Amino acid sequence: MSMGASDEAITEINVTPLVDVSLVLVIIFMVTAPLFSQPVMEVSIPKAVTNEGKEQENVTITINPDEKIAVNAKEVTKDEMKGELKLQLAKSSDKVVIIRADKMTNHGIVVEALDTAKELGAKSLVFATEQKK
Repeated sequence: MSMGASDEAITEINVTPLVDVSLVLVIIFMVTAPLFSQPVMEVSIPKAVTNEGKEQENVTITINPDEKIAVNAKEVTKDEMKGELKLQLAKSSDKVVIIRADKMTNHGIVVEALDTAKELGAKSLVFATEQKK
């Protein structure tokens, strides 16, 4: 007869490792979540006195001073913009297009983006601005 040894089966589940793994996953998701909402390109948008926009399903066209263009989160060329914008507008029920153009961007390319969006059936065109203080 050995001391401390038991012939009984272990019927309880040790949940400590499960809790540890779960907490580590929560921390990983909390750290990485903000990275998904960052824009593809950094632009310095103009300041203006505006009303806060309401939450809608929209399509964003981002244009930086080097005339690089992104439709939502996909960087495209001028030639590819029309196809990608058409695809994104088809997915959008509100058909709202937001133009995020850097304040130093040539206005010609911004007008081209506006014309293309209107041509493809955008119901509303909006310029992204920062609130003036």
